[in-house]
Amino acid sequence: MSNTIELAKSFVPKLDECYRLASLTSVLDGAPELAKQGANANELIVPMLSMQGLGDYSRNDGYVKGDVTMTNETIKCNYDRGRKFYVDALDEQETAKVAFSRLAGEFIRTKVVPELDAFRFASYAGKSGISKAAAADLPDGASVLAALRAAVTKMDEDEVPTENRHLFITPTLLQGINDMDTTKSKKVLEGFEQVIKVPQRRFYTAIKQLSGKTGEEAGGYTKAAGAANINFAIVQKDALIQYTKHAAPKIIAPENNPDADAYVFGYRMVGIAKAYKNMLSGMYFSHDKA
Repeated sequence: MSNTIELAKSFVPKLDECYRLASLTSVLDGAPELAKQGANANELIVPMLSMQGLGDYSRNDGYVKGDVTMTNETIKCNYDRGRKFYVDALDEQETAKVAFSRLAGEFIRTKVVPELDAFRFASYAGKSGISKAAAADLPDGASVLAALRAAVTKMDEDEVPTENRHLFITPTLLQGINDMDTTKSKKVLEGFEQVIKVPQRRFYTAIKQLSGKTGEEAGGYTKAAGAANINFAIVQKDALIQYTKHAAPKIIAPENNPDADAYVFGYRMVGIAKAYKNMLSGMYFSHDKA
């Protein structure tokens, strides 16, 4: 049993690193030290700050007293998915480690991360109150550039901080801008903290998550009925409540597995993808005509 526990401990950092490297939205994760475990497994406690504005200063009475409130709000995770794998028992423990390491790494890279990115984008795109462009197809670089400039202007007018603005855009549309190779196109792209290419299959206004059960054995996700393709999204990191929790991989050794002579590895991803109510202007989405 001790070997099984050590095996689990050795994989947790590796799985976290694999997630960070493969996920396109991991750059938006909140600082882990700001979130604490809630009373239940699917809850996190996140600090919320509110304060009052300026008041009149009096030479007799001085400053008008103001209040700053820091509260810890319990937020339920809105993403909770998992799968279970079987790896045949092998003679050497090291060989079992290698087999699982390759299996888990490939699973996270090709299955977990694409779905998590798609879920986050769809969650934010569907949030009421965010800034959105009118649905439009963007057939060339000039139309994309015009749409981006309108988006930046809108966010500037809404006083969204310019730092930590991330542009997520499909490879096709970004290539259209790059092909222009003009001072204007370069200037617009230079205004973002990062420009991140997002494959269209992770970039929908809504997705359907498959159960993995009868009729949906393949699991994963698909584009939801009636959903549109996202053209681009501009996200100011501070507007989001985005945290990822990894439950430690559950590992059952072959000798404790009544069904097969195999290791059982359970993988579960739990996380939050929400936005602060007073910072919705920190997100701007453009999508095509569904």
